[in-house]
Amino acid sequence: MNPYSVDAFKKEIDQGKSLFLLDIRGLEDFKKGHIEAKNLTTHNLPYADWPTLEKTQIEALLPKDQEIVVVCYRGRTSAIATADLEKLGYRANSLQGGMQAWDSYYSETPILVSPELSIYQITRVAKGCLSYLMTSGKEGVLIDPTRHLQTYLNLIEKLGVRLKAIIDSHAHADHLSGGKELSKKLEVPYFLHPYDAIHPKDLLPATFSYNILSKEPILIGKNKLEILHVPGHTLGNSAFLLNNHYFFSGDSLFIDSIARPDLGERTKEWAALHYHSLRALWHLPDEVTVLPGHFYQQSTTKTIGELKIFNEGFIQSQNSLEEFTDYILKHLPEHPAEYPEIKRGNLGLISVTEEEANRLEQGKNACAIT
Repeated sequence: MNPYSVDAFKKEIDQGKSLFLLDIRGLEDFKKGHIEAKNLTTHNLPYADWPTLEKTQIEALLPKDQEIVVVCYRGRTSAIATADLEKLGYRANSLQGGMQAWDSYYSETPILVSPELSIYQITRVAKGCLSYLMTSGKEGVLIDPTRHLQTYLNLIEKLGVRLKAIIDSHAHADHLSGGKELSKKLEVPYFLHPYDAIHPKDLLPATFSYNILSKEPILIGKNKLEILHVPGHTLGNSAFLLNNHYFFSGDSLFIDSIARPDLGERTKEWAALHYHSLRALWHLPDEVTVLPGHFYQQSTTKTIGELKIFNEGFIQSQNSLEEFTDYILKHLPEHPAEYPEIKRGNLGLISVTEEEANRLEQGKNACAIT
């Protein structure tokens, strides 16, 4: 069969087609990150182990009555494995470009479209990262672009807008930002909170210049983007309120969870900052739409009022600081070893090649408590 393009594969997932995904990478890489969806059955069977397996062992693991999508690192080994499976009578397809193509796959969703104000949500599907482009007339502001710049360049060109600001809500640890490089390419000011321009572990400052993200609102046409300092996930963590109705929460408040405060290795101290930030956000009007920096399930927008009912971490912020801190400590996921290195890359303290970036960014982000 012909190989699946990542785009076609994602569309079939979104349409609810039942698929069986066979991931033939090594077990450790599979554990770091793999493709997941409600209608997707995923199984790991490293191709290196296939010569040791009997035909009956393979038949016990794989369905004959269902289409199998085979994925490896770059799509080469999966093409060979697909041919092997077809010889055994399976209906199999190789995922073109493998996990490398999946990791760099983006989609765009218009949240609002009008001449006065448009909002586009750009999703890096594999990482669960969300960026936002706001436009009014021919002006635009971009929040939290990731490192694959072409998606943003294509959208900006298609809309015919000129950016007046590129903003990172904080110095990211889960992925390499595209903000600084994009600002150079488009000759647009790049904004970052100064508290996040110092590596929390190395205590070394960023090696590049940037515009200070302060409390001064940014105008997009007649629309006002207010900057809110919400420390907790990082010391300079920021969020943005547009026209008192759209809240770009960055890495503070997600739809299903809240941000983790331990990446600076000062968990209790930063949990206290996070606590007070969330309590302040609790007072936003219930009808405000939350547009987070990451997604973990299917929903990528809800209102503050809805999060007050369904978001456990947000609800926990209404308890005492001691109870909130205890909740945080009990729900922290494992600290990814790559995160300090990614943050060094984002502050210009190290240079990162494309191959190194693929290694460092492997798997979904782990910026939320579990």
